[in-house]
Amino acid sequence: MLLGFAMMGFSVLMFFVLGVTILKPFLLSTQREESNCTIIHAYVMDHWMDCALSCGMDCRGQGKYPCLQVFVNLTHSGQKVLLHYNEEAVQINSQCFYTPKCHRDRNYLLGALDIKEFFDHKNGTPFSCFYSPDGQSEDVILIKKYDQMMIFHCLFWPSLTLLGGVLIVGMVRLTQYLSFLCEKHSTAFRDESQAYLHQHTINSRGLFRSQLYYLVPTVSRSSRDQNNTWKNSTRKILTNWITTMV
Repeated sequence: MLLGFAMMGFSVLMFFVLGVTILKPFLLSTQREESNCTIIHAYVMDHWMDCALSCGMDCRGQGKYPCLQVFVNLTHSGQKVLLHYNEEAVQINSQCFYTPKCHRDRNYLLGALDIKEFFDHKNGTPFSCFYSPDGQSEDVILIKKYDQMMIFHCLFWPSLTLLGGVLIVGMVRLTQYLSFLCEKHSTAFRDESQAYLHQHTINSRGLFRSQLYYLVPTVSRSSRDQNNTWKNSTRKILTNWITTMV
């Protein structure tokens, strides 16, 4: 039963953690549909963006990172829109394709140039992207961070764990209840058996005593008659022997 309660508690914790980190951002994010995009141009802004260093006590302070902007043509509407990597990139900085981790090493931050080169090679080649059908956001994202399959797994596995915990607790409680019923019926059957044996013993003793009562006088009379017959025979034998001797 302890395992069942542990599974139920763990499932509730999973619901809370996944609900805060995934389900809530998914519900608050703009619902998007898939379409095709074509690269118009991609470039790195001359003015680098400020960021806060968070690599430990030795590197506190401010840093900068390059801002890559990618403009695409949305096939669905024919509009020129700004492309972002995912929903999180839109929330962090809506001006840039993505926001790299702040770092002191400038070479580490120059990965934006490699991404720019990648998009330059895709110039004129359509690729899939996601847009907002209701027009609430003019930003287009390359990939969806929170898709329906991820939401399914976030709901399925905690629910399965919760169901497993409930089944374990229910089976243990059912086993305990069946064991209690079995013990109750066994005790009642044992009491009835003992009462029946006791009553049968009393009845047998009474029957034996009644038979013995009627049997004893008969045995006594038979024994008395046999004794008298034996005495008479013995007397006759002695009388004949004495007569012969004389």
